This record gives sequence, structure tokens and C-alpha cells, in this order.
Amino acid sequence: MAERNRVTPHGDIVAVPLRGAWTGNRGQLHDGHKIVRFHGGDLWITCALDFRGRFNEQWQPGHYTFLFFHDEAVSFAAGHRPCAECRRDSYRAYQAAWAAELGVDVPSAQQINRQLHGERIVRGTHRRRLHPMPWRGLPTGVFVSIDTTPYLVLGGKIVEWTEHGYAARRTRPTEGDVEVITPPSSVAVLRAGYPVQIDTSASHPPSTGAAPNDGD
Repeated sequence: MAERNRVTPHGDIVAVPLRGAWTGNRGQLHDGHKIVRFHGGDLWITCALDFRGRFNEQWQPGHYTFLFFHDEAVSFAAGHRPCAECRRDSYRAYQAAWAAELGVDVPSAQQINRQLHGERIVRGTHRRRLHPMPWRGLPTGVFVSIDTTPYLVLGGKIVEWTEHGYAARRTRPTEGDVEVITPPSSVAVLRAGYPVQIDTSASHPPSTGAAPNDGD
């Protein structure tokens, strides 16, 4: 039976068998094998599955909780950013894209953490923030929410994400607004050209026509 340590685009921690391309954490969330809190601070990172041969046992007392993400686009939607240690090059690319698109100096890790934290959850709660944005201009790699279902923006398509992986594709709307799950600063990073990793299955599911609630 799958452990409750997989993360959805909405940032929820669930028990599903879907394999993860990345691990990461947001602090110590567990007591035994039970998840007892949503986060342990504003440091939410995405890490490589293997780094310098290190091995860490799951569910250690007093240790951060290992979480797993289907792909990097899911991790961005959930509100995480690349780890500055095990993914140094990706972290630097994320910083540079942030500065270029937002027109600011290269941010520190603390500045990134603080800004993302305010964008991903409603202050004082564990409730996710969604951000209305125009369909037009959303870059590939962003997740949107349509009737609470997460969809990946992939060029001219949107691809439904399920707890079993990517599913049906639909034509991407070109008019109107949509609720965006990915925090705005990470949307900016993607717009600047950060090479986000997306599972290859997103390009191959069956197409089912036009998107619902397309804002036309």
C-alpha cells in the first residue's frame, strides 16, 4: 500500500502509487507514519532522488518528511522550488529567470521562500491560494484549476492531471481568465524560459476536444 507522501498540483499530500521523478520537503510533517501538519515553515524545496549516494530512511523521528512529485511542473504548482544544494544548477537557473522576468535583483533563497509562501497559501491558514490570470500568455508548465481539477498547460493543449498521472488532453482556450494553481512568481520563472521537467506521458494521452469553462 502506498504511503501518504505524494504531492498533488494543489499541494495536497496523498497516498497514491504514482511514482515520483523528484523528492523534496516542507519540513517535518509526520508523527510515525502519519502526516500531522501541512507544512513546517516557508522552506518548500524539490530535490533530486539521488545525490552523492546519500541514503535517508523514511519517517525518521525529528527529521523532515520526504515528499514525492510526479514531475517538476507538479512541484512548481504545489509551491516548491529547486533545492540549492542537490540541484544547484536548477536553483541558479530559477533565480536568474525570476530576476529577469520580474525585473529585480537576483533573489536570495530567503526572499524566494517568503514570496512563494505568500503566493501559495492564504495567510494564517493551510488553504491554497489560486490566482486568476488570462489564458493568453500562460507558459507551458503552469497548472490551472478547472472545476477543482488540475490541468497542465502544454503548448496549445491543456492536460488533465489525476492521481494516476496525466490523462485527457483538451484544446487550450485563448480568451478569458482561469484560476492558476502555480504561484505567480513561478509562472514568471516559466515565462522567462526555465526548462521545467514534465513527464513525457503528458504529450501522449488521448485528446477529448475543447476545454470546459473556456472563458469564451
